[in-house]
Amino acid sequence: MDWIRKFSKFLMPIFILLVIAWVYCLYSGVQASEEAQKMAEEAQKAAAAGAAAAKAAGEAAGCNILLNNNLGLKGDLGRIIAQTPVCTPTCTEGCIDPNAPRGYLGIPGAPKPSPIGGLLWAIWVGWIFSTVGAFGGIMAGVGHITIFGLANYAKSFKKTNPALNKFLTDTIRVSNMFLVGLSALVSTVNYWRMKRIVWPLAIALAIGAVGGAFGIAELTAGKISLKSYIGYFGLAVFAVAGFMFYGTTERARAKRKAAREAAKRFEEAAKKGGEAEGVKVVSFGLTKCVFTFYGVEFKFNPLLAAFGGLVIATIAVFLGIGGGFLLVPFMTDIVKLPMFIVAGTSAFVVLIKMIMGIFTYMVLKGVQVWWPLIGTELVGIFIGSMVGPRTQKYIPDIWLKRLFVVLAIYVGLRYTSKGFLGKSIVPPY
Repeated sequence: MDWIRKFSKFLMPIFILLVIAWVYCLYSGVQASEEAQKMAEEAQKAAAAGAAAAKAAGEAAGCNILLNNNLGLKGDLGRIIAQTPVCTPTCTEGCIDPNAPRGYLGIPGAPKPSPIGGLLWAIWVGWIFSTVGAFGGIMAGVGHITIFGLANYAKSFKKTNPALNKFLTDTIRVSNMFLVGLSALVSTVNYWRMKRIVWPLAIALAIGAVGGAFGIAELTAGKISLKSYIGYFGLAVFAVAGFMFYGTTERARAKRKAAREAAKRFEEAAKKGGEAEGVKVVSFGLTKCVFTFYGVEFKFNPLLAAFGGLVIATIAVFLGIGGGFLLVPFMTDIVKLPMFIVAGTSAFVVLIKMIMGIFTYMVLKGVQVWWPLIGTELVGIFIGSMVGPRTQKYIPDIWLKRLFVVLAIYVGLRYTSKGFLGKSIVPPY
């Protein structure tokens, strides 16, 4: 499509706009914090006036003294914050000190992730997603859950304010979606220019994904605790690791002769500096689509693909990730495609799911994100997503899958054990 080609020429201006948006997000975040601080000053004075009494009462009442003040925070977050206990000498966890420095979402005492750390981690997230077509959301989740300390903070409110625990869990899910969504957009444009997207398959998967993304977000927003989220997150990833590992064995590869031949031809062409052939659609019908990649013919059932998209989107949006870790094995081991056209096709489907998921959570359910962090991360995502498609062609097909498997085993083990056993069995513990 001509409009896609024209759009791709504006990637650098888009990057500049993202940098401007990042600066604006940082500025607006500071301004919002200052505004919230001013709005909360009177409330804090009132709280300070009664602090001695609250602390004295707290020695006997534990964590039963509530803030009863939104601290200048708006929407559902402000309402939930008001029902959180005040920190006292006998209540030091799962509570809020209104006089503490403001951090994540403008909450006093919350973690305040480093913008530089967010930028660097997001570059990695963008690269890994645009390279293998998966693990962007999972790596974004690792950053938000572990590296930036949001999981431990949310976990502290499990008993004292379950509603805040679930609200923070939803913010992690939506933050992941923003990162994966931008990476998917940039990757889609890049792979389209390289003729490495199977559009009929991507559209069929996306049609099913729309229903799954909207339905699961509508049903689970504000209802999932952090512990359950982490456990299911790890279990899904760990299960797929086994499936993908099987796909790297000689027995499984022997059943995918067409994909191996196409991958071989692509690798040879890449070494010679040519990538002209790409994906060519031969025929398209309701139950059968035929296309070629470097002269090798492939076929799939669009109805089966749409059903697969529905199931994958349901699981992915529930976990707050892109779902590439399910799309990739679906396309490589069920549709039997080479990895070189899987990443771009996966990116398009993930983009549709992330748009639906973000809209449902933020517009319909009132979930908030912390823009100073998201703005920084989006710049990193753009950088990583521009590099990934250009370095992928130099990595052999089998090693892309092995990289996927290694990451899946590690992440799956860590979060499954932490969610269901209460402690990670692999570092960081």
